[in-house]
Amino acid sequence: MAALINGVGGLTCYSKLPKTTLPPSRSSCFRVRMTVYADDKQTSYTLQKSQEAFNAAMNLMPGGVNSPVRAFKSVGGKPIFMDSVKGSHMWDIDGNEYIDYVGSWGPAIIGHADDEVLAALAETMKKGTSFGAPCLLENVLAEMVISAVPSIEMVRFVNSGTEACMGVLRLARAFTGREKIIKFEGCYHGHADPFLVKAGSGVVTLGLPDSPGVPKATTSGTLTAPYNDISAVESLFNSNKGEIAALILEPVVGNSGFITPKPDFLEAIRRLTKENGSLLIFDEVMTGFRLSYGGAQEYFGIMPDLTTLGKIIGGGLPVGAYGGKREIMEMVAPAGPMYQAGTLSGNPLAMTAGIQTLKRLKAPGTYEYLDRITGDLVQGLLNAGKKTGHAICGDYIRGMFGFFFTEGPIHNFDDAKKSDAAKFARFYQGMLQEGVYFAPSQFEAGFTSLAHSPEDIKKTIAAAEKVLSEI
Repeated sequence: MAALINGVGGLTCYSKLPKTTLPPSRSSCFRVRMTVYADDKQTSYTLQKSQEAFNAAMNLMPGGVNSPVRAFKSVGGKPIFMDSVKGSHMWDIDGNEYIDYVGSWGPAIIGHADDEVLAALAETMKKGTSFGAPCLLENVLAEMVISAVPSIEMVRFVNSGTEACMGVLRLARAFTGREKIIKFEGCYHGHADPFLVKAGSGVVTLGLPDSPGVPKATTSGTLTAPYNDISAVESLFNSNKGEIAALILEPVVGNSGFITPKPDFLEAIRRLTKENGSLLIFDEVMTGFRLSYGGAQEYFGIMPDLTTLGKIIGGGLPVGAYGGKREIMEMVAPAGPMYQAGTLSGNPLAMTAGIQTLKRLKAPGTYEYLDRITGDLVQGLLNAGKKTGHAICGDYIRGMFGFFFTEGPIHNFDDAKKSDAAKFARFYQGMLQEGVYFAPSQFEAGFTSLAHSPEDIKKTIAAAEKVLSEI
């Protein structure tokens, strides 16, 4: 049975596994520094170099960044330019050190710049960085993914989560001969046109309801429902009989903050898709290999027809994948007529990093350790909030978590938007000064890793109590 964290605004915090005290096979950590050196002494918190770098970047790149949420629009101030990472820590170009709970937005589950991954990459690079031809490493990672993820019998590697979702949508439409899809409000499936409808964190952080430049015809087949609202999904199926190719969702939402499914919600979704001849797609770009070795589908015991992956399976290098039942996947070219291709797909560096990362995740005690430290972190943050008089709620599963400045409960994107975003911004800036780096948006999940130590968690909770007492 799942243990509950009480007094957290009505949210259920899962803690299914027994606790351990040490992460499996933690590599020794050393600091890799470039322009800022390990023995530099910081006398006060300053971001002067980051500000200068951002001012220059504003003239070079739209908004000064290459992905919008990095611009700090919803938390104020200017983005911090990082210089190096190791384990659970990051260092910026001003020499400030942070405990990191972003983890490169999810991939760094065994810790940043892991020694074994770096060593394997160094050996692979001696042979070349990209072949543009098949290599044995693709077979190895494909076998690992297929053996781990219950729904996947065949897999196609691509270069990003967005590309994976683009490919899986085209495949679902090709296989069913239908065009309409159902997605959930606040769920993000990359920036392809059909998905930029009520798409969660990215557009919300910038205050954009949707993206200009997306033709109406592209999204006319995209139907939306509130997450965790099964009656709304039933209604969509009833009013679009025989027209819906697939339903796609994040089984645990990570792009509206962290939101878990209600009991029986995923089971009901699976039943409805089967009854209506539609495919069920789990977007496990975030949850894959993070909630369990077999992802959310293994954790919850629900078998989708198709699955998208990314982040962790590339070990910090650009990667994505989609996979599923053999009869569906054999429609993908060159086995079948559904075309999709990629210059760097299956490149040896991403395959190597992914292989090494998955090997580490198979070690005994991995997910027990993630469960323990994440539970300690979330409970500590909630206790600090309650102690200092703030409305706060939060939740976690294994190495993924989130919290909101509202009493809760949080079941969907509309609930998440009740969180006090202005308070989060003040909390965020305060935590930076205390050396803790969360995602710069209320509407993003957080991530822990095997490199996070109990001491990291204690320092984070102490910092949170200090900051919360001052805002």
